[in-house]
Amino acid sequence: MENGDPALPQIAAQLGPTAVKARVVGITGSPGVGKSTTTNELVRAFRKLDRRVGVLAVDPSSPFSGGAILGDRVRMQDHATDPGVYIRSMSSRGHLGGLAAATPAAVRVLAGAGCDIVLVETVGVGQAEVEIASLADTTLVLLAPGMGDAIQAVKAGILEIADIFVVNKADRDGADATYKDIHGMIALGGSERGPGDWRPRVLKASAVRGEGIEDVVESIDDHEAWLTRTGELTRRREQRAAAEIEALVVAELRARFAELPGVGLHELAARVASGDLDPYAAATRLLEEVA
Repeated sequence: MENGDPALPQIAAQLGPTAVKARVVGITGSPGVGKSTTTNELVRAFRKLDRRVGVLAVDPSSPFSGGAILGDRVRMQDHATDPGVYIRSMSSRGHLGGLAAATPAAVRVLAGAGCDIVLVETVGVGQAEVEIASLADTTLVLLAPGMGDAIQAVKAGILEIADIFVVNKADRDGADATYKDIHGMIALGGSERGPGDWRPRVLKASAVRGEGIEDVVESIDDHEAWLTRTGELTRRREQRAAAEIEALVVAELRARFAELPGVGLHELAARVASGDLDPYAAATRLLEEVA
């Protein structure tokens, strides 16, 4: 999936309906909030419930060397010999949004392989990397004490995608203040929710101590029940499928641009840069060539 093998269409066809059976849980947050440790504890909790778990941990790529450490598995060695757990570190390869371009396809493979739960851990993100919301059924946003005041919490776009907030490292000073800040932010947006809408939950946890993880798992299950009951699960998965189809179409168009026998992208770009052609006319001509 990651290397764009030509056999991908045949593989996807063989996966069939099993490719959409798994629950997908996204785990995101700023660097240092404890995403990998929390993921490790969630794997432990789901395994106690006898659920097969797949983990996709996305690491950022260096903009200079293109390499990635792929070190998330180091924090999850407790599950290395468990046949009911599969852990894969993925390089973002420059893809923006907190994920790798191959992540959606990899989720389908893990679902097809029999995983009941797929945990997707994003790179350390800031205020705008919200692609995980279009991939996951349930999105967890992790926060830690001392990483921003209430104003930062309100303006950070990433907080708007959360189904569940987890204030990690809750044993540290400032955890109560962060907990109150998030409740205040939710209250500010409460008027936009209807009586049957999901109200984001705010939980406290200390992943390194294994505390509060059962509450997180319970909230994930409650959110899945709400998704199923309201039909929101179907809507979210249709949106996910649309985004995946669109990404594949765009990738195919880019490949065709590079193979055009006539006027190519680079020639048109040179004319736009020199002022001989405007970008809209160039784009129209390129699309005509592809057609």
